Amino acid sequence: MPGKIVGPDFYDLSSLLSEDEIAVQNMTHDWVQDRFRPIVAKHFREGTFPMDLQTEMGEMGFFGSSLPEEYGTAGLNNVAYGLMMQELERGDSGLRSFASVQGALVMWPIWKYGSTEQKDQWLPLLASGKKIGCFGLTEPDFGSNPGGMLTRVKRDGDSYILNGTKMWITNSPVADVALIWAKADSGEVQGFLVERGTPGFETPEIKGKLSLRASITGEIVLNNCQIPLESRLPEANGLRAPLSCLTQARYGINWGVMGAAIDCYEEAVDYAKTRIQFDKPIAAYQLTQQKLAEMLNEITKAQLMTLQLGRLKDRETMSHKQVSLSKMNNVRMAIEIARTARTILGASGITDEYVAMRHAANLESVLTYEGTHEMHTLVVGESITGIPAYR
Repeated sequence: MPGKIVGPDFYDLSSLLSEDEIAVQNMTHDWVQDRFRPIVAKHFREGTFPMDLQTEMGEMGFFGSSLPEEYGTAGLNNVAYGLMMQELERGDSGLRSFASVQGALVMWPIWKYGSTEQKDQWLPLLASGKKIGCFGLTEPDFGSNPGGMLTRVKRDGDSYILNGTKMWITNSPVADVALIWAKADSGEVQGFLVERGTPGFETPEIKGKLSLRASITGEIVLNNCQIPLESRLPEANGLRAPLSCLTQARYGINWGVMGAAIDCYEEAVDYAKTRIQFDKPIAAYQLTQQKLAEMLNEITKAQLMTLQLGRLKDRETMSHKQVSLSKMNNVRMAIEIARTARTILGASGITDEYVAMRHAANLESVLTYEGTHEMHTLVVGESITGIPAYR
């Protein structure tokens, strides 16, 4: 008998998936429920991430899971990888971000643009969780326009010198290695691996976040940071290289936010069936059923869109414009479902005993990072009209 996915399956999505894909989703779901769910509220309150889980996540194959197995990774197809990201974010956006940054923004560019020596040195360590990486592109004044970056690199004999500041960098305070993007004198954007402990490399943590609290976020400060020539990613030449990394990360986000939406929806259904008002459960009222029906409708549409996106990616025909349309749809869908779920939960929904408010707060960040909703809208608009409206 074919397996079934965990969660809403109104259009029999399970029949469109392989047994291996379903097994990956169920395995990830069970791990999140057993190892992460019991502690997430505590970490969200305290603004911390459970770093004691990093090697366990590596053992589970959560890091760089779609890369070739020769580097110690799981070698999954992109749909299985997406289902994994969905279940990690069902736990929390911070959990999925931890894995997504490691795999899509550090391991993938090393695999795509790095030297043989860089791949052999770093990919097995990152896959196992023995080392943690971060991705340094965004700057205090340059997010949607990364080409305007001020971070500079200069050749100095047998080394490079980096100067600049990166901002809003997931995992930077705990990272063992940072992938830094900087402009050379020629104006070309290049990529460099900078190890912790390098003089002039600092990673202060950003405090006071009201979103993604179960995630560690920081800056990267580069002050005459000297690194060897072999630290440069030899094939990463031009802005297209970091943008291609973002496409990889956004693909995972598109799956991830469905996990947040599903978590909120399922909790709202359970609560509505047991919360009694005027002698019957609130699930018996028409307005509550309307909310639940619309939530299921939006989740089902996102499931089908994102599954097709994964199949296109496995066929290597996926475009960044298709990723933009999916991020537009899925993040907006997820944040609206989180907010609606909170209304069903009533006053209880503002406590961290329930998931809706935490997911809603996290999704405010997801709406902005890896390309704002507005920028993705304009990418799709350019695809429709042929006219770029963002510059």
